[in-house]
Amino acid sequence: MTMTRFPSAAARTAVAAALAEDSSENDITTAWSVPEDLAATAEVLTRQSGVAAGLPVVAEVFAQVDCEVEVEAAVADGARVADGDVLMRLSGPARSLITGERTALNFLQRMSGIATLTDRYVQAVAGTGTGILDTRKTAPGLRALDKYAVTAGGGRNHRIDLAAMPLLKENHIAAAGGVTAAIEAVRRGMARTGRTVEVDVEVQTVAEAAQALDAGARWVMLDNMPLADIEQVVRIRAGRADASPALLEASGAVRLDSVRAVAETGVDLISVGALTHSAPALDLTMLLTAGPVPCPR
Repeated sequence: MTMTRFPSAAARTAVAAALAEDSSENDITTAWSVPEDLAATAEVLTRQSGVAAGLPVVAEVFAQVDCEVEVEAAVADGARVADGDVLMRLSGPARSLITGERTALNFLQRMSGIATLTDRYVQAVAGTGTGILDTRKTAPGLRALDKYAVTAGGGRNHRIDLAAMPLLKENHIAAAGGVTAAIEAVRRGMARTGRTVEVDVEVQTVAEAAQALDAGARWVMLDNMPLADIEQVVRIRAGRADASPALLEASGAVRLDSVRAVAETGVDLISVGALTHSAPALDLTMLLTAGPVPCPR
């Protein structure tokens, strides 16, 4: 499942938790320093170039803070932005704008940072035909938003959760008694439950990759393999009569400066945990514009 549509339900839950964490209903600084009857306008601006993601979250934040706040997006999620660009314009009670500012920026900066880093990986492998995948290495409680941000940056989602598809990792394989035994066990499980899903099999050696292909695996993850070994597995797949259905995914310690070389081995996919666990936030700010004015009575 690729999350190209904004996950509204997940956003509502995450925003409610974030506002509660911030005690937004008891913002004493704003209540004690900002006149209650002031209205204002504000802009969310970039301080560096990148890819925007998470603009609907800002609307959700202010919908929960104060439904009188009006929010207008100046760009769409997935848009490339430059230093100084306006992402959003807001208007409404000044207290509400200031109270919701940090929560809104926290979401928007994180999601835009993920989209920006993803875009850099996607551009680095452009022309190779290799897709960039995320992982489950997301912030607890923010997985849907993190994975949506990856798609805004041009990446693709791996499984959204443990129920989406089997991913046989080294501990599963060890417990099952080997690559072939693990694959066969999962097939029996599918037969028992009446479900048919993709199965991703993690392997760490060329020999294990060959075992997975011999067992009929249609998705093989090559974990932390040297480039020469990845190339060898690609050749093994090419030499098989049923090569076309088998996807090869490279994973493990892939960096921005090495991802192109990995893609050029001929793998179909590269999964990168750093997209969601190490993306730096995009530097954004929200500033009141034209000064507050009295609210009409």
